[in-house]
Amino acid sequence: MIRGCGVARPKPWDVDNELWAVVEPLLPKVERRVRHPGRKRHPDRLVFQGILFVLHTGIAWEHLPQELGFGSGMTCWRRLAAWTEAGVWPRLHQVLLARLRGADALDLSRTAVDGSHIRAKGGHKTGRSPVDRGRTGSKHHLITDATGIPLAATLTGGNRNDVTQLIPLLQAVPPVRGKRGRPRRRPDIVLGDRGYDHDKYRRLVWALGVKPVIARRGTEHGSGLGAQRWVVERAFAHLHWFRRLRIRWEIRDDIHEAFLTLGCALICWRRLTKL
Repeated sequence: MIRGCGVARPKPWDVDNELWAVVEPLLPKVERRVRHPGRKRHPDRLVFQGILFVLHTGIAWEHLPQELGFGSGMTCWRRLAAWTEAGVWPRLHQVLLARLRGADALDLSRTAVDGSHIRAKGGHKTGRSPVDRGRTGSKHHLITDATGIPLAATLTGGNRNDVTQLIPLLQAVPPVRGKRGRPRRRPDIVLGDRGYDHDKYRRLVWALGVKPVIARRGTEHGSGLGAQRWVVERAFAHLHWFRRLRIRWEIRDDIHEAFLTLGCALICWRRLTKL
């Protein structure tokens, strides 16, 4: 209860009608068979809430509480895998980015990039993490707009250098609609710390029509970029507030990437609800 008002605080996995109106049209339609229809399909909205419950709490699929009405953990996992294969999460993220741009809440005058290590239990896109005693790990790479809104995220092994994901991150930014004219895809400037200091990648960034502003190795701290780059670090804090993203439990990298993209979309949705 919220003290003083007597109103129950909504759970973060509760899906209101406004969010569901955005998500539902993106889900693939499954027609029930006329002959031998079998058990009735569990409602998509409840299953989606079950996926959000796992994303927020980090609970194992098999421990998903049945009394919540979200269906079994296996049902939610299978639906997540099917929706991932259908490309639902990137489309959801793109739709929300367009809404933010239409509301003048997306600033592509500059972007910031960074990477963050997480522990991993195994699978593709893992490696010996240099910051965790060589344990198996993965790495989240993120690019945000000037205000910290996630534009794209990628997943690599924990032993991959940040700079190798600079071009993939810029190319992963979807064409963002929301205003008249051609969709906007490329930012004007990309900001990076010393981990991105490489002249080869500077040239590649320029070739994309983006100006690289990257700190130089061997120079004193105090370049001033931190006053603008902190937004990507805050975005990582928001992403890792989802407990399922703090440790990679999924062997399948596409399932973890689905959670990562869904987390970015939910951050966009929260920003929209505050406008």
